[in-house]
Amino acid sequence: LLAFNIWLAGGRARRWQAGRSADVAQVDGVLVGGGDDISPALYGGDLVTAARLDPRRDAFELGLVRAAWAQNTPILGICRGAQMMNVALGGNLLQDAFGVFRDSRHVKTILPRKTVHTVPGTRLAAKFAGARLRVNALHSQAVDRLGDGLVVAARDGGGMIQAIERVRDPFALGVQWHPEHLFYLRSQRRIFRAFVAAARAAAQARGQLSAVDDDLDLGGARV
Repeated sequence: LLAFNIWLAGGRARRWQAGRSADVAQVDGVLVGGGDDISPALYGGDLVTAARLDPRRDAFELGLVRAAWAQNTPILGICRGAQMMNVALGGNLLQDAFGVFRDSRHVKTILPRKTVHTVPGTRLAAKFAGARLRVNALHSQAVDRLGDGLVVAARDGGGMIQAIERVRDPFALGVQWHPEHLFYLRSQRRIFRAFVAAARAAAQARGQLSAVDDDLDLGGARV
């Protein structure tokens, strides 16, 4: 489904999985998708809730995000991917986010039944005409302390962080919801279009892509 959304936006997905080689230099953007909870060992925490963990995938994606960041490769993180982006840059997570943000609406659905509010002045806010977005939710963890170079781009009504982004170029956005399930909404397709546009600009800046070339590669974990 992620690959389909990338295709709709004009890109081509290349799937990477833990245990296989992944060279960020071979792609124009990196997308990290959803999945199991991230081990608190990655940010110096203790496991406080029962959770399914995947240490091999954790290590793989941690290295992937850090490599993309170091090489100024555009990044899109979705749900777990947004959390991994934060952890990779020195931030931490709330393992039981809804136990902390009790006023946040706890729904688990792929349907757009939750409202989030973009933060004025952020790139995410600039992509949308209004400050409110209807999104879905499948998560239990959430971003807590921000990683280096990141700012909050959206929160829900209870104050929980729902999106983070890079302060400066190039593009790096993490959203707590799953826009790939909402491809029928123009607002959610904008997220993938922004990612692909950033990847295209990065490729052109490196001289690897002409202005009319559609052969754009976007690597991702579990795409």
